[in-house]
Amino acid sequence: MQKTGIANMPLHSGRAPQWLFKRMVALSRAIVELMIIELGREELLRRLSDPYWFQCLGCVLGFDWHSSGVTTTVTGALKEALRGVEHEFGLFIAGGKAKKALQTPQEIINYANSSGFAPEPLIYASRVSAKVDNVAVQDGFSLYHHVIIFTQQGHWCVIQQGMNETLQTARRYHWLSFTLKSFVEEPHQAVCCNVKTKTLNFTAKESSELRQASVILSQENPEKIIKEIKKINELKLPQRHSVTIHDVKAENLYKILLKTYEKQPKDFESLLETKGVGAKTLRALALTCELLYGTPLSFKDPARFSFAHGGKDRTPYPVDRTLYDRTIEILKKAIEEAKVERTEKLSALRRLAKITQV
Repeated sequence: MQKTGIANMPLHSGRAPQWLFKRMVALSRAIVELMIIELGREELLRRLSDPYWFQCLGCVLGFDWHSSGVTTTVTGALKEALRGVEHEFGLFIAGGKAKKALQTPQEIINYANSSGFAPEPLIYASRVSAKVDNVAVQDGFSLYHHVIIFTQQGHWCVIQQGMNETLQTARRYHWLSFTLKSFVEEPHQAVCCNVKTKTLNFTAKESSELRQASVILSQENPEKIIKEIKKINELKLPQRHSVTIHDVKAENLYKILLKTYEKQPKDFESLLETKGVGAKTLRALALTCELLYGTPLSFKDPARFSFAHGGKDRTPYPVDRTLYDRTIEILKKAIEEAKVERTEKLSALRRLAKITQV
């Protein structure tokens, strides 16, 4: 399992018109069903976790190829497409934009209760992946959209998006469950964006010592840490720091540090998961670690540049509704043929099994 990519897009206002969104839902359902039949649910998750493939899917569905809205609209169309057929397809989507993102744990629990699988690992993956992108990778983007797509077997991918209002840019983060070795060290396999920001990156490989030192500090008596943090306020820090001394206010940290002291987190992932530990807490610990232990801070942005039916904003051309509807019909026919062919193959295998048993 590892993070499979990040994509940056300009913020665009507006939403998909109802006539387009209705077609997006229909085409999404056809694509998902056909891919499950032909490739399987796990491969579908792999593709959705690929930022390039996801962007192509948005183009096929007729949305703006470079708009921030492609994330919310495409995942919204997928969620609507699966509504009522989640158990038949064996694929579930929880979460969404703003308040809907906060409902993710309860949605997972509801699906788990009706299908008989354990919700806890999925809830954990949802919560920690969001915490990493919002707190451990401090790139200036605040999450406002989060969905997790998963199977009954516990495989999942996360697609979430943050916003930088100053840059008027959105950044999309993709996660995949199959090969993840760590939530907190180099979780990116491919990072795709066209805007780099000054980033305090706790997940960088070179931040290994910083993560360890932060855990050690979080286990210390709060009074000791506050004493050291107050020393920082008396120092003139180098200009290279993305955090200023004004960000470090000892009185606001005491309650959080008391909580970590009582919890005694065993590793950085456990520290990160602690309720109340946010970006400012980690920045304060980072500066204190550098002062006490000389641990280097990484400011490497984990982003690298990279980059049917027409588009909502008439780019590269207006959506061709007739062509769009024809595509949906063709895919529906392909699904029916695939189902028939699959039935015939299963019947042949059964016949073969009976012969070999004689």
